[in-house]
Amino acid sequence: MDFKKIKLVLGREFSIRVKKKSFIITTIVTPILFAALMIVPSLIMMADLDKDVNRVMVLDDSGVVAQALESGAEIEYVIPENIDLEFAKNHLDSLGVYAVMYVSPLDTANNVTVDAYAVKQINAKVSDAIKADVNDVIERYKLQQYNIENYDRIQADLNHEVDLNTYIVGEDGQERESILGISMAISFIMGFVIYIFVTMFGNMVMTSVINEKSNKIVEVIVSSVKPFDLMIGKILGVASVALTQFFIWVVLTLAIVFGFQLAMGPELMSDPEAMEQMTQMAGMDSEQMAQIASASDSETAQVFTALKEVNFGLIIGCFLIYFVLGYLLYASLFAAIGSAVDNEADTQQLVLPVTIPLIIGLLLMLQTFQNPDGQLAFWGSIIPFTSPMVMLARVPFEGCVQTWELLLSIGLLLVTFLIAVYFSGKIYRIGILMHGTKYSWKDIWKWLKY
Repeated sequence: MDFKKIKLVLGREFSIRVKKKSFIITTIVTPILFAALMIVPSLIMMADLDKDVNRVMVLDDSGVVAQALESGAEIEYVIPENIDLEFAKNHLDSLGVYAVMYVSPLDTANNVTVDAYAVKQINAKVSDAIKADVNDVIERYKLQQYNIENYDRIQADLNHEVDLNTYIVGEDGQERESILGISMAISFIMGFVIYIFVTMFGNMVMTSVINEKSNKIVEVIVSSVKPFDLMIGKILGVASVALTQFFIWVVLTLAIVFGFQLAMGPELMSDPEAMEQMTQMAGMDSEQMAQIASASDSETAQVFTALKEVNFGLIIGCFLIYFVLGYLLYASLFAAIGSAVDNEADTQQLVLPVTIPLIIGLLLMLQTFQNPDGQLAFWGSIIPFTSPMVMLARVPFEGCVQTWELLLSIGLLLVTFLIAVYFSGKIYRIGILMHGTKYSWKDIWKWLKY
């Protein structure tokens, strides 16, 4: 290999791509979209504070439901006097209600049916709230028929949710608190980013080879650069573009999100009207709101405590290793395919065997969240064609990956990459100058023997 010429090809690929309008646009727009995924839910919640509570009129023939219904965050129940159902249905606007609900008399099993009428389709929140509220009332009424002593206290005692705290016990016997959700989130983000980048930039390499081949530019280039050096330089050049773009995306996304939090967070929390409205919407008094805020602070503290225990050095190191090696492995295969065709339409037949392992790796990654210690997750993290995604899904789960597993996985991935580069180079050397004919895997197999 001529490293000087590889460096020239790398620089050419990098320079051409970063100057394209598509690179500039995607580099700017993508962080905005990523940040929007984090910011929009907060904006929706803030906008939802201004929503009026839906007033629902209750006409009750059961004699049980209406008196026990309690207004909440979604619904304000209105119980009228001497109003007929037909009249209510035909005068919803003048009555100033969103809907009218009719509760049937109790049947022999103490059950009821509920009919709701409105001038437009009743939204899901109101529908679900009505069903839940009526179900609670009927459930309480049925239990009261058994004349259970101290029923309310018993029910309050039964309504308890168990808090599960998880800890990791180290070799020194010390306990460290862990939160499963954090590990799952890190696993998903890293595995999915690997899948997206390998697919996107691998196809970019293939497209670049096809374009240069169809434009006859490659015939001029190979007169001064060996085909193998050209392929390596092209792969590394696109890799440098990928890493540059990824770094910019991370920085811009974090800057936008933190900027939004600084601009909106203090303003929202310091606005007494907004805080009072949130309290009213939740149907709670100030004391209950304070209790929830205290619990929220406690949960936030637990999250930060758990984050401090995450080995980000190991995680980031593994991400970079698998990102680079995974990309190089698949990029060499995509480059070989690009050299064997004259246009992108002809790649469908040849690219399928390359993309199938990527899809399998994505599916294994999703399964790994449920059982990172399972045999499926283990072998998926060892096999080189799926390990970039599956191993990164296992690494955040502390104690699930032994050192020898990590070294074996990286070693096999590195060896497989070198073998793939060797054989892809042989295909590239011949295919890059072949024109005018569709080639099959049988033809490519012959090229490997040259």
